[in-house]
Amino acid sequence: MNGLSSSNLFYQSHSGRPMLDRAEGVYLYDVNGKRYLDGSSGAMVSNIGHSNPYVLDAMKRQMDKATFGYRLHFQNEPAERLATMTAHMMPAGLDRVFFVSGGSEAVESAIKLARQYAITQGRNDRWKVISRFPSYHGCSLGALALTGYDPLAKPFLPMMRDMPKIPAPTCYLDQDNLDDEARGLRYANMLRDEIIAQGPDTVLGFIMEPVGGASTGALVAPDSYYTRIREICDEFDMLLIYDEVMTGAGRTGAFVASEHWGITPDIVALSKGFAAGYAPLGAMVAKTEIVDAVLGAGGFLHGFTYAGNPLAASAGAAVLEVLQKDNLIENATQMGDVLKAELTSLIDRYPFIGDVRGKGLLLAFELVSDRQTMAPLPKELNAFNRLVDLAHDRGLIIYSRRTRGGYEGDHFLVCPPLIITRAQIGELMGALIESLDAMAAEMNLPVNL
Repeated sequence: MNGLSSSNLFYQSHSGRPMLDRAEGVYLYDVNGKRYLDGSSGAMVSNIGHSNPYVLDAMKRQMDKATFGYRLHFQNEPAERLATMTAHMMPAGLDRVFFVSGGSEAVESAIKLARQYAITQGRNDRWKVISRFPSYHGCSLGALALTGYDPLAKPFLPMMRDMPKIPAPTCYLDQDNLDDEARGLRYANMLRDEIIAQGPDTVLGFIMEPVGGASTGALVAPDSYYTRIREICDEFDMLLIYDEVMTGAGRTGAFVASEHWGITPDIVALSKGFAAGYAPLGAMVAKTEIVDAVLGAGGFLHGFTYAGNPLAASAGAAVLEVLQKDNLIENATQMGDVLKAELTSLIDRYPFIGDVRGKGLLLAFELVSDRQTMAPLPKELNAFNRLVDLAHDRGLIIYSRRTRGGYEGDHFLVCPPLIITRAQIGELMGALIESLDAMAAEMNLPVNL
């Protein structure tokens, strides 16, 4: 069943895919028995791999007890345990946890908590949350107002209050003589300029992905950027929000990516790998002083029906236990280094690969028509879709988006589960090279054999 033309189900487009039968480890199988290596962990979700028996057993035990208990009627042990585990794994000071069902909900919760906190401090005029362009923070209207990805956001502009943006730190595109430290500071100081332009008394906070996600393809800023952003937020007494929906739960080689730079944000959004696809789950984690101020002023005016669901929380707790007991965060660092080196080696073979970037097992490569100017491939080629299809045909799943604001540019996220081995990386690279060769032949792109 590929076309699904008779299906009552719809998602983003007409494109059909095979019917899933089962999944195990880094592999998924369709109903015809074909095996696919999950080279993107779905949408960067399946951090511990598929069908982990430890997690499934924990969920089954919880199913025998209770699958739902509304948070206003009952506390439940799995949610309490998961909150404690999460707080212990976060940077010191981030110790209050609010559960949601996904990344968009986590981001919505973060900006609403920030707004309510400002009100408790007598700063009612502060409502603007500055974000970056390109960026992606979710598809609900509040999160979409922060998202810098025009094809997804522009149709809905009349329905929302768009938020101010500053350029993402795309240093790899810059044609200048600055070193990395100076470039990082230059991009960070754009935040300060925007705060002043907007009026400091109107700015609530700044939200950023510490390592870029789908909109910028695993973009990592220079080290100087992160420290300077924290300094600027402190200077204007505004909140720093990290969107770690994709980077969290070990993906970059730390539980949250902020640890790489020793930064403690004020609020963090988590999801995706947090429950690794075993149940819909996310979390907002905030500093105690923020939460206490809001609760003390009458409560947090926000919530979701499935917040703290005992079945989802049991899955999340088991996922975090697997991350720790199987040393998967360390494996993300080690296998990330191996995979990044393999991807970087493709630059010699394919002149149309302009950049390889990322951290841990959040990695990406970007296609260009000219490495000197970093001009993208002609958008009419739709390379970002075609390579995904060619890889899928060869039993490899990768994830793509448009790099330059959504309308042109082609990048591909290569982010397998954190359980991947060296041998499986070899399998992944073999299928990827076959796919790149096929695309190059179709599009008459150069290959150095």
